This record gives sequence, structure tokens and C-alpha cells, in this order.
Amino acid sequence: MDVDLLVIGWGKAGKTLAGRFAAAGKTVALVERSPEMYGGTCINIGCVPTKDLVVSAEERRDSDDPQEFFRTAVAGRDALVGTLNAANHQMLEKPGVTLVDGTARFTGPRTVVVDTAEGQVELTGETVVIGTGATSRRVDLPGFDSPRVFDSTTIQHIDPLPKRLVIVGGGFIGLEFASMFTHFGSKVTILDRGEEFLPRVDRDVAEAVRQTLLDMGVTIEQGVRPTSLDDGTHAVVHTTKGDFAAEAVLVAAGRVPVTGELGLEAAGIEVDERGFVVVDDQLQTSVPGVYAVGDVNGGPQFTYISLDDNRIVWDAVMGQGTRRRSDRVAVPNTTFITPPLSVVGMDETQARKSGRNVLMAKKEVAKIAAMPRPKIVGETHGLFKLFVNADSQEILGATIFSIDSQELVNMVALAIRLGAKVSDLRDGIWTHPSSTEAFNEVLGTLEPLA
Repeated sequence: MDVDLLVIGWGKAGKTLAGRFAAAGKTVALVERSPEMYGGTCINIGCVPTKDLVVSAEERRDSDDPQEFFRTAVAGRDALVGTLNAANHQMLEKPGVTLVDGTARFTGPRTVVVDTAEGQVELTGETVVIGTGATSRRVDLPGFDSPRVFDSTTIQHIDPLPKRLVIVGGGFIGLEFASMFTHFGSKVTILDRGEEFLPRVDRDVAEAVRQTLLDMGVTIEQGVRPTSLDDGTHAVVHTTKGDFAAEAVLVAAGRVPVTGELGLEAAGIEVDERGFVVVDDQLQTSVPGVYAVGDVNGGPQFTYISLDDNRIVWDAVMGQGTRRRSDRVAVPNTTFITPPLSVVGMDETQARKSGRNVLMAKKEVAKIAAMPRPKIVGETHGLFKLFVNADSQEILGATIFSIDSQELVNMVALAIRLGAKVSDLRDGIWTHPSSTEAFNEVLGTLEPLA
């Protein structure tokens, strides 16, 4: 089969491009090796199901039985995923789109062979998009092939809920699951190989996050490297700083690209030292007409980045060819611990190194009188930090560790992109009671960054 667009991997960018090309009258083939992944990582095993579990965990009361509550939460998660998975399948049931269930491997620059249940299918695309995503990194240590060891996908269906959970890895994924499982009722211990907690975050923010996790009952061990695991009536993780016992172990040691079975060398497609597909500023690979989108290209691993990748590829193939990855300004991100931690633009370290005349506003959430919402919902942990160009009064960045920060950070991101002044946020008229009101008070505390 020869098509105008061949998409390998049903992720956010790939499925959006498939729909857009089909709507434009182009022929499309989309290859997906697992029906359970229709729609991509986000809706099936990533953003949506994990955040559904986070919300469920936050709703558990002390009187709720942890095991039954967790099973009910997982059932609700599965129902939501099933609905979204089916809806995504229906999205591509349109003229011009062919779904091929199977595993693709390149045999030439823009040609793949797909192993399906019915045999092999050869596909050639005028434009080819690789969107196979990333998967959890495995730990190659003795005993870590135990059935008591989980990754961020498999632990979502663990049964029973572990009374004790050891998490190997102190990054953002590990912290999200630590917060989640603590609220479900597990006793969680984080083993972080780094000497510093959240080293890429301002020290005062990192300390606020660490203290919040400690307050909820999480144990955090720094500078700990696992060496092996023994599996008996429970798992025992042996480390450079002693042994840690638990009913289950979550390995949250980062993610690696899913490229091993693609046969990229047959197409002449280059990968970097980590295995991610090398792309240029328009997401084109080393082979003309072949693009890589989403997690597989080594960029920020966020669904909304994958969505923007779709815009860049669409413009490169069907538009004016002016969109670039380097055009992106003020891309926010959120870690969904409780409360969530959100960042956009400059942090304090970057502001100090920028050479600008910078003002900083900083205030603990519990002390923001004009922001009653945290007190209403009973979650007053957190901290606001905002940075402003003293000369232009433009906002440079923000770190918001607070309830609703996943929404507030988008407002700051938009302000940065539009070149809004600090007065636009500080003197804004916001609904009450809302978390947005914090800007009225916090931005009134701006002082020179010493």
C-alpha cells in the first residue's frame, strides 16, 4: 500500500496528523502494535489514568478501607481509559484512513513491513511520521526481575495495595507515585541516588516539596544506590545504605525511546547516544520526508509538546514551512504531587545568571491572605515565586507549588508569551474565592533579587 502519510505509533501527534491529513483528502495508514494503546501513552497509561488515580487517592478518608478503596479507584480508572481508547478508535474511522494492527520495521527510507496477525503488510509513505514514544527504563540488577518489581505502567494495577512501597528514583514520576500511594494508604520510601533532593529546582522550593512529602508520611533517603533485591515473603532492596523491605518496589528511573524493533538503520535514520531519533528544528530526521514526533525524538516528554509537534510537521508538509521547535516560548510543566508543582520560564538560578535587573516575589501559600481557596479545601502547603524584569516590568518566570498550580502556571505562560506587564497580573480582577487571587498579593511583594 502506498499512502500520502504513514504514521508509526498512535500517539498525540501521530493521531492528530492522521486526522488532519485525512480531512484534507489525503490517504493515511496508521500502524499501532497494541490495541490497548489506541490513543497513545497519555490516555492509556500516562497522564490521564495516573491523574485519575491521584484525584481518587486525595479523596480517600481515614475511615475508608485502603484495599477496597484502591480497587474501586482502579476500576474507575479503567472505565475512563476504556472510554477514551474507544473514542480514539472512532476518531480514525473515516474515509482515507487505514489502521494496521502490528509491529513495523523499516526496510527502506520511507517503506516499512508490518507483522500483523494475518501476515506481513508492506507500506510506503510519501511522508512518514515516527511516533513510537518511550517506555520505562529497567534496572539491570540482580533480583530486579522479581514479580514484586513494577514500573509506572504495571503498578497502576497492583493487587493488593502494598502496605509498604519502595520507590527507586527520586524524580518527578517517582514523586507523583509516592504522593499518590501515600494517600491510598501505603507506607512509601523513596530511594534517591542523588545527594540533593530535586536538584533542578530552586533549593527553597525543593525543601518545601520535601517537607510536604515528609508531612504526609513519605520517607526520603538521599544518596542511596540499590545493588540487588531478594524476594521472599516480601521484597528486600539491598542498597549502599542498608536494606529496605516492602511488599512492592516501583522502579522510576527515567524513560527510554521505543526504537529497538523499528530497524532504523535500514532506513538510514540516525539516533543519538541515548537511542532517541535525531531531528532538526522542523522535526525531520536524517532522511528527507521522515519525521519523528513526541517522546521518541528526545524532546520534553509531555503530551502537549507532542500536540505542538503535530503543528510543526503539518506546517512543514502542508503549510508555509515556517514553524520551528525553537519558536516555543514559556513552555510550562507540572508535577502532580499533592499539591502540584508547576514551573514556567526562569527559576531563581536562571534569573541570577541572565544578566538582567530582576525582581522576585516570594510567599508561602499558607500566608497569602488574599487566597482563601487553599484553606477552604484544606491544603495550604506550598510556595509562590515569580521573577520580573525590573526595567521592562515583563514577567520572566514562575515556580508555583500550590493547589491549582497546573492552571495558574498556564496564565503565567500566556503572560510571558504576550509580553504582559507585572501589573496585568497584580492588578487583575479575578473570581473569588480562587487561587488566581494569589497574584494580587504575591506580586505586591516584589523586591530586587540580591
